[in-house]
Amino acid sequence: MKELLHKYPDLSICCADFEKAFYRVADTYRSGGKLLVCGNGGSASDSEHIVGELMKGFMSRRPLPEEQRHTFTSLFPEEGAYLADQLQGALPAISLVSHSALMTAYANDVAPDMIFAQQVFGFAKPGDALLAISTSGNSGNVVRAAQVAKALGVTTIGLTGEGGGRLAELCDVTICVPWRQTPDIQERHLPIYHTLCVLLEKEFFA
Repeated sequence: MKELLHKYPDLSICCADFEKAFYRVADTYRSGGKLLVCGNGGSASDSEHIVGELMKGFMSRRPLPEEQRHTFTSLFPEEGAYLADQLQGALPAISLVSHSALMTAYANDVAPDMIFAQQVFGFAKPGDALLAISTSGNSGNVVRAAQVAKALGVTTIGLTGEGGGRLAELCDVTICVPWRQTPDIQERHLPIYHTLCVLLEKEFFA
């Protein structure tokens, strides 16, 4: 956090909400849950980026525990060590922007603003968390996803720009960076979620 604020002092206003978001996601993982992530455009790319940092080693290697290594080497004497060496500890996360067949079918056959909501309905269970990214906080399909998540008892975290839009009303925690233009907001979203991923990795793989 100190490094984040040294580089981006304007984000000091987000510190309290960032810490709340971290503890919410950490609690999700501690209870065996997973993180769902969604957004549009640049925020869709951010969704993919976040999942990439959580599902494999980010700043550390995350080697398998010895018990898991033993399982692989026992089942596959010739290849078990290779499997165990190449696998890394993962924090379960799903990017909802990746499922193009489902998304295009749902947009065409049902309703475009429900493409993320349907995935939340299908994937999520109580104890999971949704990270909903929208620079305005008002993206219709992201708002719908947050509504469904809330109805299912899923923790909801918003990552937005100034004001937070509808996500600020819906989410359990909303990190609102103090900027209004999309490029400025997205430039701050990246260091925020990088810091979140670093802290989660330290929490579970230190």
